[in-house]
Parts: sequence; C-alpha cells; structure tokens
Amino acid sequence: MKKFHLRWKGIALPSLLALMGLHSLTACGSHQPKDASSTADTAEVDVFKTKSGKTIRFHALMHGSIRIEYDGKEIEVDPVRKLGERTIDFAALPKADYIFVTHEHGDHLDAEAIRLLTDEKTRLITNQRCAEKLGKGEVMANGDHLKLSDDFYVKAVPAYNYTEGRTQFHPQGRDNGFVLTIDGLHIYIAGDTEDIPEMKELHDIGIDVAFLPCNQPYTMTPEQLVRAARIVRPRVIFPYHYGQTDVTVIPTLLKNDDIDVRIRHYE
Repeated sequence: MKKFHLRWKGIALPSLLALMGLHSLTACGSHQPKDASSTADTAEVDVFKTKSGKTIRFHALMHGSIRIEYDGKEIEVDPVRKLGERTIDFAALPKADYIFVTHEHGDHLDAEAIRLLTDEKTRLITNQRCAEKLGKGEVMANGDHLKLSDDFYVKAVPAYNYTEGRTQFHPQGRDNGFVLTIDGLHIYIAGDTEDIPEMKELHDIGIDVAFLPCNQPYTMTPEQLVRAARIVRPRVIFPYHYGQTDVTVIPTLLKNDDIDVRIRHYE
C-alpha cells in the first residue's frame, strides 16, 4: 500500500453553444427505463468535450457508481455490483485504468467489483480506511493532489456530515470527494457529504460538471443540494446517490440559476 501526499497547483446549456470558448457540450442522456437488472449497455450516457476537443463520456450506472470514458481510458468511481434489485455486471466492462473509491460504506466499496475491473495497469485511489480494508490502494487524504498523467489530475476534497444526529454517518476528515481535472474539464464528485463550508473553495476552480448526493439523512436534502449548487456554481449538475429522495424538484428550485440540472438513474 502506497501513501501519497503530493502537491499540485493548480456546460450548463442544453444546446451546442460553446462555453467561454473552452468546452462544448453534447447531451446524450438516453433516459432508458431501468428494470431490476441494470447493465452497462442500458446506462444513460452524457457526452462532454474538453478544451482540446477530446470526448468524455459519463455512464450513469447506479447510485454512486459512475463510469467515465476518456481518450481510450476507463475510469470507475465507487463501483458496486448490487444495490437492492439492481445489478451491474462489471465482468462485462473493460478493465479500469483508474478506480476511485470515496469511502468504506457498502454502497461505495465493493472488493469484488474492484477485482473484476482490475488488471496490471489499474491504479486504485482511495482513502486510508478503504486501503486498510482492501489491503491495497494509493491513499489520498483531504487536500492531497496527484498527477495521474500530463492531462489528468485529481484532488481529494472533504466529504462529511455536520448536522446534529448525522455526524456518525460520515465523520469529518475520514472520507473523500474528488475533483478530477481531465484535459481542462473540472469534474467534482462529491461523495457522501452535506453542503459543507469547504465547497466555497471549489467555486474558484471553475467546476464544469458536479455530481452531488441527495439522500436524506445520510447526505443532502434537496434544499441542501440547491445551496451547494449555488456555492460551487457548476455548469452542469447530476444529482446522484439519491435512493428514495425525490430529486425532481431540484431543476425547478434552480431554474433561475443558469445551472443545467440533469436527472439520471442514480437511485
């Protein structure tokens, strides 16, 4: 197990307009209905362009599990095989170049899914607790930076509960969110968190795409997610990890904020 403490310095329109001359957007959400058995080929896909015109594809697998394709690379976030009646066959997916795990809970950490996605090239990046449980992984703590390639950087950011009666779910300092910067596109994957003060630091980064959790009481209420959105100011938001929480109210709550809210099957 390797421990890293490196330092790195470091689109909301539903049309095809260029955003500030840097990023263009193609909306490709398939909106396919999910039955009890979800598979990679039924996942909704959203496509974005990076600053140099390369393509990033986000596959909405389920809950907190996200598959990202970029320039021939496979990136998996919190891959989990089964939640309730929904399943993902990770054996049918390409091996991952990078796997990110935010924290140790069973809807985020699945050792068998990681095994199925891993080969000799795979880099597993997580926090201390997950690395201890798995017996492997590159450890990042809140605030750590890592350069993965010339055009791919990651920063670990805080993810925790602050509301009285919830702090035992995700204590401060233990878990990670991640900011992925891929060829200039800034992607915030919040992990399990509430609308914490540290989100203010993300506004200056210029987040393009944000995945914000919305399942009470473990992460954010819809109202908290709206507050988080107004702090971070991403161009596009995917409410995710939402379980039984009704996220369909969020586009209405943010209708005057110039933020593109996309509801996908991240139950």
